[in-house]
Amino acid sequence: MFDLGFSELLVIAVVALVVLGPQRLPKAARFAGLWVRKARAQWYSVKSEFEREMAAEDLKRSIGDPTRELRRDAEDIRRELDDTSAQVGAGLREVRADVEARDPPAAGKAADAGPPPDDVTGDGQAADEPTQPSLLPPRRDD
Repeated sequence: MFDLGFSELLVIAVVALVVLGPQRLPKAARFAGLWVRKARAQWYSVKSEFEREMAAEDLKRSIGDPTRELRRDAEDIRRELDDTSAQVGAGLREVRADVEARDPPAAGKAADAGPPPDDVTGDGQAADEPTQPSLLPPRRDD
């Protein structure tokens, strides 16, 4: 950090011994050691807090990216569905116009009559037989 060698430390120790004297030097060394320890602890605290904050930001970023991608994908799908529904609507309008152009009176009657009734025989009774053939064999009563 400061790149102090053994000779520099020895010079500092001799100067401290001369300036402070042999009686106050141990107390001053303990006091300096205490402050160095506190400074290191504070530095490590700041460093660990910074690393935690960076990890939290990375986590937010990693969570935020897929969320953004999902929203973008959902918007793309919504646009595709809108385009498809517009195409289907245009196709239905073309078919309706085609049917009305070929047989205008029949198309008008069919629209006025409403949908055809389901499973009704000519006499207004519900049909006993299904309209589609069954895939199961006929039932036998023995």
